[in-house]
Amino acid sequence: MDLWLYILLFVVFLLLRVPVAFAMIASSMLYFYSHGLSAGYAISSIVNGINSFPLLAVPLFIFVGTIANNLGIATRLYDLARALLPRLPGNLAYVNLGTAIGFSWISGSALADAASTSKVQIPQMLKAGYPYGFSSGLTAAGSLMSTVMPPSIPAVLFAATASISTGALFAGSIIPAMLMAVGLALYIFIWVRRHPDVAHSRPFDGGMLGKAAVRVIGPALLPVIILGGIFSGLFTATESAGIAAVYMLLLGVIYRTLTWKVFWKSAKETVVIAGGILLILGASNLMGQVLAREQVSRALGEWLTGFTDNPVVFLLMLNVLLILLGIPLEAPPVILVLVPILMPIVAQFGIDPVQLGVIMILNLMIGSLTPPVGAVLFVVGSITRRPMGELFRGILPFLIPLGTVLLLLTLFPVIVTFLPSLLGLL
Repeated sequence: MDLWLYILLFVVFLLLRVPVAFAMIASSMLYFYSHGLSAGYAISSIVNGINSFPLLAVPLFIFVGTIANNLGIATRLYDLARALLPRLPGNLAYVNLGTAIGFSWISGSALADAASTSKVQIPQMLKAGYPYGFSSGLTAAGSLMSTVMPPSIPAVLFAATASISTGALFAGSIIPAMLMAVGLALYIFIWVRRHPDVAHSRPFDGGMLGKAAVRVIGPALLPVIILGGIFSGLFTATESAGIAAVYMLLLGVIYRTLTWKVFWKSAKETVVIAGGILLILGASNLMGQVLAREQVSRALGEWLTGFTDNPVVFLLMLNVLLILLGIPLEAPPVILVLVPILMPIVAQFGIDPVQLGVIMILNLMIGSLTPPVGAVLFVVGSITRRPMGELFRGILPFLIPLGTVLLLLTLFPVIVTFLPSLLGLL
């Protein structure tokens, strides 16, 4: 079987709506069969793809996000943000963004963040007179910070696949995530100035702020434990994930919100999400064997270096490709398939792998927010049960600040590499 036939077969499986992992396995097995390789070799490749200690962090961080969601942590963060910003014109929009920032330090998944905050934020904004398109668009756009800000599930997958430091990638993601928050805040400011009818405020309540602040002390310590431990060298990213999971369970006991029903629901959600990711990981390792045999990295690298020797031009081309891939596909399969191909190429261009990781994750997340089939959009739409056309129109303006941040990361790699270098992780 030639490479072009292999790729065509894989695309046909996807068009037939075969799950990504099974499309990878089926096309790869047919390739191996045509080359006289045994099924045992293929199975061992799948198993070896998930036999990695750093990847243990994936289900653990997923569990942290799901248990936080089911324990009502997002509601606590929402109450604090609302108590902090009562007098600010358009305060509920900033509260929405502030909640997304707080939850991004805990969740690690845009889909979990979007599902959690949509239930709390959008109904409150609609009651206050905000249009649905703006409310849902802001909620969806803010949820992307969860996959950029550590602890990020895609970052763990990228670091494990690219064989780079998870701590370095976590550190390199912090400033870009904060730039995303600044960009969205600027858009909110401009939008509120143009819509004074929703720019109302309310009196400050010190008692309300005090109660809300006490209620978030526990969740606020979680990112300190995770990042402080990793950056100080006390424990690895995988160990921090285990500590974070235990810590969230303790918070549930202290808050008296952890029941067997909540624990079981969180565990089931974790198994479903993590199982899908690990299956894709094993399947992508099998596909990687095919691409390695066909020397795709070398051929693509030679073509790109022949086309341009400018790393910025290469990254701009890559941005377009990744956004297009991120629209129909979720981040894990794209990362797991493309990273082994891209790593030798970026080395030729002198691009730092940490910069590549942050740019790749943000690209794929913007794709997941882009109509007509962005995954985050459908999560928000399924919860609000409103016409998708309204959501599509509402999200488009938010792509401008996110795209601007992506362009800055592409043109100025120091934005990504500054903090890891300062911490001695590069």
